[in-house]
Formats: sequence, C-alpha cells, structure tokens
Amino acid sequence: MEFPVFVSLLFLQLFLCSDVRADTPANCTYEDVRGTWLFSIGKGGNDNTINCSLDFQVVSKLKVQLLFPDVAVDSDGNVGFWTMIYNQGFEVQINGSKYFAFSAYKKSGKEVTSYCDKTLNGWSHEAAALKPSNWACYKGQKLSKVPPKKKSLRVFTDFFENRRFMPNYKFIDEINSAQQSWKAGVYADYSRMTMAQMMFRAGGPKKFDFPQPREVTEEDRLAAKALPKEFDWRNIGGKNYLSPVRNQRSCGSCYAFATMAMFESRIRVLTNNTQTPVLSTQDIVSCSEYSQGCDGGFAYLISKYAEDFGLVQEQCFPYMGHDAPCQEKKCVRQFGTGYHYVGGFYGACNEVLMRLELVNNGPIAVGFEVYNDFVNYKSGIYHHTGLTDKFNPFQLTNHAVLAVGYGADKKTGEKYWIVKNSWGEGWGENGYFRIRRGTNECAFESVAEAAKPVIQ
Repeated sequence: MEFPVFVSLLFLQLFLCSDVRADTPANCTYEDVRGTWLFSIGKGGNDNTINCSLDFQVVSKLKVQLLFPDVAVDSDGNVGFWTMIYNQGFEVQINGSKYFAFSAYKKSGKEVTSYCDKTLNGWSHEAAALKPSNWACYKGQKLSKVPPKKKSLRVFTDFFENRRFMPNYKFIDEINSAQQSWKAGVYADYSRMTMAQMMFRAGGPKKFDFPQPREVTEEDRLAAKALPKEFDWRNIGGKNYLSPVRNQRSCGSCYAFATMAMFESRIRVLTNNTQTPVLSTQDIVSCSEYSQGCDGGFAYLISKYAEDFGLVQEQCFPYMGHDAPCQEKKCVRQFGTGYHYVGGFYGACNEVLMRLELVNNGPIAVGFEVYNDFVNYKSGIYHHTGLTDKFNPFQLTNHAVLAVGYGADKKTGEKYWIVKNSWGEGWGENGYFRIRRGTNECAFESVAEAAKPVIQ
C-alpha cells in the first residue's frame, strides 16, 4: 500500500515556558519531512521549565534519517521511531531521547510561508515514561531543500465576529426530509452566540485534510473477530466508566476536553471506578506548553503534556471558558505514558484498529470534520447530508471528541460509533451522538489517539 501524502492546513499556537504565545500555521506534508535531518542541540541537564523560544548555543549535532513509514535511524546506527504531528511538525524517539519541534514558517499579513526543511526551536529530553529529565533545546535542518510553500491564513471576518447565529427552521426541515438516519433540531442556546463563537465551539477557524484510513491487515481483521458486536463503556456489566459530560462553551478547547475525558475514563477502567477524577481542562488551555488555548489544539500533544508535565484535577484550576493566565498551584499531578496515534503513527489508523484499542484499553480521542448540519444534530446515526445552511454560513472545521463504544441499528443494520461530545448534556443524545461507522464518515476513522494513565 502506498503511504498517503499528508497535506493539511492548521493554525496552532504554542504556549512556551516564557508565557509567550507563538502562532505556528505551518503546512508541511509527510513527503516534505521524510529524509535526512541534522539536529543542532543545546546544553542538556535542564528541567522542563527550559525556555527554548530564544537562540541557544549549540553544543552537539545529530544526523537522523526519517524513513518510511515510521523508522528513524541516526548516524551511529541506532534505530528508533518517528511520526508527523498533523502538518505542524514531528516527533522522533531514538537512542533514549525524544525530539519534538514544529516546522518553520513566516507570516506576512494574511499570508504564511512554510519552510518545511527547517524547524522552529524545539525540545529534546530523555525518553522516560513520565517526568523526563535532561531537557535541552534543539532545532532541525533537512539536508535536502524543500521549496517554500505559501498559503493564505483563514481568519474571521467582521461578519463572523458580529453576526448572531439564528435558528434556520427551513434548513432543519431540509435535513430531516433528506434522510431518515438522524434528526436535526433547534438549540435555543445557539441564538446567544455569534458565528465566531459557534466556530470556536466546533474547533476554531481552521481546517486540515485528514489522511485516508490505512488498509486493514489480515492479522488485525482476525483479532477483531473476537470483539463483541456492540460495546459501550457507559454500561459494562452494569457499570459506567465515563466521567460526566461537560460544556466547553465558546472556547475552542475541544482537544483538551476530549483528552481529559480519555484519561478520566481510562483511570476509571484501570481502578474499577475506585478513582473517579475530573481533570482540569483550564490547566491545558492556560498552562500547557503544547497548547493553543481557546484557539484549538491536538490530543496527541496533550497526552504528551501528561507525560512531560502531568495533569491536575478540576478543583486545582476550574474551567473558565476563555484564555486566561496560567495559575499553577502545588496540586497533585496525574501522569500518563505511552501516548500514540492508533495504528502507531499519524496516518496508520482505521476502524478495526480503533475498535481494538477502544475495547482493550478504553475510550479514545478522535478528530473529525464538522459541517454545519452537525451542529443541529438531535438524535440518530449522523452522516453529513451535503446540505448547506446559507443563512448561517459555516466554515468546515475540525473537532475533537471521545469515542466510547460502537454498535449497529437493530432495524436497518447501520453501523455506528457512540461518541461523547463536550457541548453539554442538553445537546444530542444527553451529550452524546452516534455517527456512521465503517465508512470513514467525516474522516472519523482517520486520526485517533490514546494514552495510558499512570495510576497513583
């Protein structure tokens, strides 16, 4: 099977240790990044408060080949692992160390130029299971040139900032008349939001192209035959292993809610519900080194944050629903380990691997495309109708949620995923929705992520 070329545009902000936010709207593909790199590394021996936003003195260099599909080899013959992180950068693990950086870029007005043969200053540290030490700054330079790529930034216009979202009953009738799989309806809360707030609720003003699901191997197909035909972590032997549904409001923090919900549920699974934490999403929004606050983010990087820095409980930093300064307190931190894309690396996911991960280890964080018909979902098995609400124009965005189970409709046989959203209990099916399974509906089977909590 040919490896897919990962082309996607995404807007990311990085919260550096110095409390400086840096916009990183890079647009680099797998083919741009694959090849031989020279890493220039600064002085080691630091802790995770190291500030890599400034220039640093290079004390050593490392040549690393990034090979198809996920193999890294350094100049000493050590073999390791690497993965893209969407189109924003990449992470390498080799010879006991991890290297993570975002791709370089330059902004000029409403245009951004990506320099995919360079990285911004990034971080290296030991590949420890949690609380890694020996932090250093580094930057990468690919030994073969990649032509710069220009793209226009997607930003909100005054129309989106000022126009209120209004119920469109005609659009809802069109949805319900076009198909019988799911029902659309009106949400009164929406009329109190601007179009911009609705966009942030659904992921923010960004869109990237998901990779296609990877072909299912015969080994995985055989393993999946042992899985139950239906599964739901809300009812396993009469027990519910999920934390309460929450509401992100108009902050684009879905990535934080999805990742925290994954850790919360997996802690419940591993402890048989003897530990039932609710983890702080505001800590991610305000304090995470790998977060872009209310402008969106990535579940993979927040699971990395859990390993590198740890998570805190909700009462330590309660959710505010907007960007706010970090208010770090001396709270007990919940660590995670083994963060990974389902399938092993970005682009290796599929429906079978998602079910195997979900049943064997717990709910998984999933990214998917949100169209404007989805925001009107009330019940049933969602699929995009192809209809457009011209009265409330809505840019296609990317949203993060938690897959908690799967099944099939007993009458029609239509397969579905069971998914926990972060739009409150009054939305959808008590805060959940079902979406068509086995067809990569809205790219739902393209990018899933998981990690393992470290039980204390």
